Amino acid sequence: MGIVFIAPDPGVAEACRRVAGTAGEQVQVVEALLSEAVPVARRHAEQGAEVFVARGGTAVLLREADITCPVVEVHLTSADLAQALNEAKTMTGSEHPTIAVVAFPGMIQNLLDFQPFLRLAVTCYPLAAEGDAPRLVEEAVRAGAEVLLGGAITVRTARDRSLRAVFLQSGETSIRLALEEAQRIVYARRIEAQRRNELEAMLEYAYEGIIAINKEGRLTVFNPVARAVTGIRGKEILGQYADQVLRSIRLMETLRHGREVLREIVDVGHAKVLVNRIPIRVEGDVVGAVATFQEITKIQAMEEHIRREIYNQGHVAKFTFEDLCGSSHVLRATIETARQYAAVESTVLITGETGTGKELFAQSIHQASDRSRGPFVAVNCAALPETLLESELFGYVEGAFTGARRKGKPGLFEMAHRGTIFLDEVSEIPLNLQGRLLRVLQEREVIRLGHDRVIPVDVRILCATNRDLRRLVDEGDFRRDLYWRLNVLGLSIPPLRERRDDILPLMHHFLDTLSPGGAHGIVFSDDALSFLVQSAWSGNVRELRNLCERLVVVCSGESVDAAFLSRLMESAEPTRPMPAGSRSSADVEWALAEARGSVRRAAEILGIHRATLWRRRQRLGRAGSA
Repeated sequence: MGIVFIAPDPGVAEACRRVAGTAGEQVQVVEALLSEAVPVARRHAEQGAEVFVARGGTAVLLREADITCPVVEVHLTSADLAQALNEAKTMTGSEHPTIAVVAFPGMIQNLLDFQPFLRLAVTCYPLAAEGDAPRLVEEAVRAGAEVLLGGAITVRTARDRSLRAVFLQSGETSIRLALEEAQRIVYARRIEAQRRNELEAMLEYAYEGIIAINKEGRLTVFNPVARAVTGIRGKEILGQYADQVLRSIRLMETLRHGREVLREIVDVGHAKVLVNRIPIRVEGDVVGAVATFQEITKIQAMEEHIRREIYNQGHVAKFTFEDLCGSSHVLRATIETARQYAAVESTVLITGETGTGKELFAQSIHQASDRSRGPFVAVNCAALPETLLESELFGYVEGAFTGARRKGKPGLFEMAHRGTIFLDEVSEIPLNLQGRLLRVLQEREVIRLGHDRVIPVDVRILCATNRDLRRLVDEGDFRRDLYWRLNVLGLSIPPLRERRDDILPLMHHFLDTLSPGGAHGIVFSDDALSFLVQSAWSGNVRELRNLCERLVVVCSGESVDAAFLSRLMESAEPTRPMPAGSRSSADVEWALAEARGSVRRAAEILGIHRATLWRRRQRLGRAGSA
C-alpha cells in the first residue's frame, strides 16, 4: 500500500492529494482527527501500509500506539506560520493582536523557532492530550488572548465557544517535504526487507549450522542445520543466553576476547563438528559473535561426492576416429593401424612430438574398442608431484599418511575398472614408481597405499610419450622391463610436416570451429597458402590451431598474405631449437640458461611439465654429487 497520509480536515486532505499526484510513490489520503486516527491506522497497517504521514497531535498519538510502521510528522514552514499570523491580524483588525497558540508540542516548536522574527505577543499553551483543549482555550481567553491559533481540535473548541481562531494550515511545501521523507523511508525499508529475506534464505538453506549472539550473549540466530546438529528445537531458544543453551561452542569466549577461532574440532552432543567462531565488530567495538559449524562426517562425505563427480565428469572419451581431420596417406595409414589396435586388448605405446594429437588417438582407440561403454581415465604423469602421483594412481586407505581422507580413496586404476586408463607422458613416472606400475601391467591388480590387500582391476592400458624411451632406458632413467611391457603395440603419430596435405584442411576446420557461426570470412593469398604448407610447424597441430585462433581474433573477414602470417607466428614467441640430443636430463641446465632462470619457460623449451623439470634437476643433482 505504501504511504498513508492521515489528514485532520478536508483542506489538508485536498492539499495532500494535489501534492501526491506528482509523487512517484502511491499515497493514500484518509481523513481522521487525533484519537480517531489510531484505529484507522491499525486497519491500514494490517492491509500493508509502510509509512504514515500525519500532523501534530495525530502524529504523537500514532507513535504512542502499538503501530509498528514509522510515522512522519508534517512540520509547519515559515510560510505556513506567516499566513496564519497574517490571518489573525485581519481577523482582529489589530496590527499587534494578543495571540495564544494552543497546540501539540511539535507545532508549537515550529512557532517558537519563528518567534524571534515577530513583533507580536504570542503565548503558547502546549497540549498533552486531546482532552486538554477546552481547559487550555479557557485559560488563554482569561489571560487576554484576542485570537487563538492551533490545529483542528483547537479551532473546533474555540468556535464552539464563539471565539476567534485560526487553523495552522499545512501548505503544499510542508506536505511535499513530509512525503519526500516518507518515500525515503519506504525505499530504505524495502531494501532492508530484501536483505533480511536474503539473509533468512541463506540461513534457512545453508549447509552449515549458524549461531549468532548479541553483545549481551543472547542468541539471535539459530538456523535449522544448527537445530538438527545440536538436537535443540523450538524458536523460543532465541533470546536465551548462549552459555546456558550450548556451552561447547564457546561463543561467549569469542565475545569477551574478540578473537576469531577457525577450524576447531568440538564435540556437540554425539557429533564432532568443525567450528569457526568470529567476533562481530561495529566501529571497532565487539557487538556480537557468530559461529558456523559442520559435522565432520558430512564434510568428508561431501568431499567424497565432489571428488567422485569430478572423476565421473572427466572419465569420458569425447573423440573418435571420425574426428581426426586429414586425408594424407601417412595419416590414413596411422588411423588404420590404430583401428586394428582397438580390436584387441594389448597395451599400446603412442609416440609422437608435442601437439600431434596423441590423446585424440588414445580416445579414438578406446571408443572403437569393446570397452567403449566403460570409463576412459586420463592422467598426465608429468603434471603431478611424485608423492601425489602414487596416491592418485594406486589409491590409499585411511591413515596411510598425514592428511589421508577417512575411508581412504580409490586410485585411478580402480576408477578405470572395465575401461581404459591413459597414461600421458609416461616417461615422467619416477623410477621408484615404475616398479609398482610394472606389477599392475603384469598382474592386473593394485595395492592401495597403507594396505596389503590386493584389488583386481580389469583395465586396458594406453600410454603416450614425446620422448625416446629407448634412450631413457640406456641412460638408466626408465626401467627396461617396463619399457617392453608398455611397447607391445607401438603407434607413432606423424608430425604435421610429414603430412603437409593435411595442413590446409586442418586450418579450415579450426577456423570454422573457432569462428562464431562458422563464418570466419578470412581470405588467403596464394603466397599465404604456400607459406602455411611449407612452414616447419614445430608445435604440430596444436601450433596450427593456436595460429587459427589468433587469426579469428585479429583479422576476421580480411585478406591475409604470407608476410602477415609470418609476423603473426613470430608474435607467439617461438621456442628456440634445442641442441642435438637435448632430450636427456643433462640438458636441463641448458634450458634454464636459455630461459634466464625461469623454471616455467625452461619447461616449455624442453616440452615438459614444471614438476618433471624439478624431478630431473633432483636426479641431475644426485648424479653430480655421486
